[in-house]
Amino acid sequence: DTFKLKTVDGKAWLPFAPYGAAEKAKPATYHIKNATVWTNEADGKLENADVVITNGKITAVGKSLATPAGATVIDGTGKHVTPGIIDEHSHIAISRGVNEGGQSVSSEVRIGDVINPDDVNIYRQLSGGVTAAQLLHGSANCIGGQSAIIKLRWGQPAEDMKIKSAPGFIKFALGENVKQSNWGDNQTVRYPQTRMGVEQTFKDAFLRAKEYNKLWTVYNATKTTKGIAGVPPRRDLELDALVEILDKKRFITCHSYVQSEINMLMKLGDSLGFKVNTFTHILEGYKLADKMQSRGIAGSTFADWWAYKFEVMDASPYNAALMTKAGVLTAINSDDAEMARRLNQEAGKTVKYGKLSEEEALKLITLNPAKMLHIDNITGSLKAGKDADVVIWSDNPLSIYARAQKTFVDGILLYDLEADKKLRTDLKTERTRLLGKMAEAAKKGENTRKPEGKPERFYHCNSVGEEGELGGTQNLH
Repeated sequence: DTFKLKTVDGKAWLPFAPYGAAEKAKPATYHIKNATVWTNEADGKLENADVVITNGKITAVGKSLATPAGATVIDGTGKHVTPGIIDEHSHIAISRGVNEGGQSVSSEVRIGDVINPDDVNIYRQLSGGVTAAQLLHGSANCIGGQSAIIKLRWGQPAEDMKIKSAPGFIKFALGENVKQSNWGDNQTVRYPQTRMGVEQTFKDAFLRAKEYNKLWTVYNATKTTKGIAGVPPRRDLELDALVEILDKKRFITCHSYVQSEINMLMKLGDSLGFKVNTFTHILEGYKLADKMQSRGIAGSTFADWWAYKFEVMDASPYNAALMTKAGVLTAINSDDAEMARRLNQEAGKTVKYGKLSEEEALKLITLNPAKMLHIDNITGSLKAGKDADVVIWSDNPLSIYARAQKTFVDGILLYDLEADKKLRTDLKTERTRLLGKMAEAAKKGENTRKPEGKPERFYHCNSVGEEGELGGTQNLH
């Protein structure tokens, strides 16, 4: 009758997933010496320069800097040091589904409630120099869910991954996905089903939000609603998020492709009192960059994606360069768990397609997305006082030969190329141990099958379901 614990010879690590660490990582003092330092500041690219990291912050950038007491000195000779890469459009670390597709307006749902800190893609992207990302709802809805902006703090719980100072964002979408063009013959009942219906959905939602806001304004001034004293209006979380947009407390990232619809939403915003912060994907951005620039709207695009569905036939690899030259704040995003590990190479393509300078190209994945997400006060460049989100590369970071050798987030070394080799050996050893225990259990007639359940999936902004529906196992944009 006495409860007995079974003893095991395994070890726990953080996170309890592949590539976890034996103990919680902590910030330390580092002095990176004699490297090529891409500052993204007025000083530009510095040769034979140093970066000092202390207590999670960059404390000095320059030449021949003094080494702080107790600092770990890293020889940067022949290496390049950059700010961490920031992915404006990501769907990693989201637990069990990226879309709430039951209705065309779902602004009440929050990605921040379903962050999965154990997703191995966090570690994999650290190996590609990524240090921060915006985790977005999918594009099943005209007005989708609220996003989460995180640092890739591998080994930390979900809440600690969130950037506390980041403002609220939300995902909007235009085009084929929201009108269910590619959802199959059974998905033809939800409104809207046409592009004109998409426009009306936005208009109806914001008109409802304005009326809702008026009710609360009257109540807060008089403590009456429709003449009834002491009775507040009914709370509506869906409309609360839209009121935040109207009050410029929440910002819009909008999935978009086609010039006509992009133009429609800009004009609708003009008439209803809201502004899109960022058009993401925006493969026809080059056609109306002047209109975006005049409104201060940013564009986050792919480097050279084309022809994966009808509405991207006019895409051009020159898009990012053309928007940049028109004065639009421009970024390159991934929308893909694998591509995010190579965003440095995606940015490098803009040197070929559009002849951006190397420093302009690097900003497309560092400082520019930081500005889009309103976090450039803490990250996106190498400057004393900013968070120590720093990457050491083996070569020019835009080169296909470059490898991220060390990635720091808040001054914590979370990826190290040499340490990774040991982790791979440890994983192989652990796998062998578990297989041995399974073989022993099988001899005794015990069950060695995995628990039933759906596997985690790679998501894209077009993912509708977890399996058997659009995007659950496909990459359809």
